[in-house]
Amino acid sequence: MPLHPAAPDDLAGLVAAYQQTTQAVVDLGHSCSEADFALPTACPGWTVKDQIAHVVGMESWLHTGRVPQVEVPDYDHLRHEAGQFVEREVELRRPVAAAKVVAELETVAAQRVAQFTAPGVTLDTVVRGAWGPAPLHRSLPTRILDIWTHEQDIRQALGRPGDLDSGGAAVFMDLLFASLPRLVAKSAQVPPGNVVIIESTGPVQGRAGVWVESQDDGKPRGIPLFSGIAHDGDPDDVFTTITLSTDALTRRAAGRGGVDDIHFAVQGDPAVARQVLEHLVLVP
Repeated sequence: MPLHPAAPDDLAGLVAAYQQTTQAVVDLGHSCSEADFALPTACPGWTVKDQIAHVVGMESWLHTGRVPQVEVPDYDHLRHEAGQFVEREVELRRPVAAAKVVAELETVAAQRVAQFTAPGVTLDTVVRGAWGPAPLHRSLPTRILDIWTHEQDIRQALGRPGDLDSGGAAVFMDLLFASLPRLVAKSAQVPPGNVVIIESTGPVQGRAGVWVESQDDGKPRGIPLFSGIAHDGDPDDVFTTITLSTDALTRRAAGRGGVDDIHFAVQGDPAVARQVLEHLVLVP
């Protein structure tokens, strides 16, 4: 079942989704009091202000390539080198007034939109990405996913839900559904002979499935369902359907909270469903 609303796949649509979710972070920031900025979020060690600082820091680095030279303390929430790198931009802005951080994001986001919409730029134009140079058709959706995820972190902390039917939400869901074969067969290690279907009830509605088969080496391999790819099904295959909302699905896929923190319904094998949900983490 195609996503509804569908994720944008043209440059104009992707830029609009990027612009909308960055503007949403800016607007949320403008609405915050000092107490709001200090609220903790689902990212360990990060406040609402830190979330905004992370977004502006990443976009600034991707735009300019400049890495801030700042000493990062040995925070408990930093567990790997990538986390240390990301924390530099947040640490740089901790002494800065929150309103100035929000204003900086507004400026940097406008610069990024100008970069994406410059004459001659196409989806194949290579730009600086979080994991190295990449064409816009790959790098822009991942930036939308990341920023929209942090927008939702901020909304959750502030108690102001929204944008669950936006272009950013649809991009997140599209990338998640495309990754399901890997997440189900390799991350969750669901054994061959199982079919796992995930249904999102909305606001972004969609249905995706994975049939798990055995490779020559005995390891499970995920084959996407509903994609036009034929497979030799077995009448003994065990079907498990997990049904949940866009909010619950994207929070779990963002690694925010545990399985017991979301509401979902299961038809089929509850153990398989839990195994999938435990490993259904798309955002590192």
